[in-house]
Amino acid sequence: MTKKYPILDVACGSRMFWFDKKNPNAIFLDVRDEDHILCDGRKLEIKPDIIMDFRALGFNDKTFKLVVFDPPHLKKAGSKGWMAKKYGVLGKDWKVDIKKGFDECWRVLEDYGVLVFKWNQNDIKISEIRKIIKRQPLFGHTTTKGGKTIWMCFMKIPE
Repeated sequence: MTKKYPILDVACGSRMFWFDKKNPNAIFLDVRDEDHILCDGRKLEIKPDIIMDFRALGFNDKTFKLVVFDPPHLKKAGSKGWMAKKYGVLGKDWKVDIKKGFDECWRVLEDYGVLVFKWNQNDIKISEIRKIIKRQPLFGHTTTKGGKTIWMCFMKIPE
């Protein structure tokens, strides 16, 4: 990889919240590379630039200015259901996975870089996630009806 990308999305899925799904400043990662037809007939494409696990990022420390971390949030989705296909499913060691993923995102983030973390509380409350990641966000915002989706912004300020 010769080009230096300032933005990293470590669990891009179908890039559903990106306005520019082919943003030339971002590199998109996921462990999946697959196509599906959802229950409503829409096509779901998960096509990362690189297949990579967010728990073991193959990048040097302090490589990115902005890291986006939107990991799977479902514990109870069936492996073949449309929600599992769209959002992914947490494994049995999900607490360890989320901690490793967040720590890896933090490791590859430059000093004064920004990490945007998105979580949906459908199965697991954000209070439990915050205990796992052990970092204080600068700010955040709850979206969707019922306040289940939460966006949080962190900055890596050197100690």
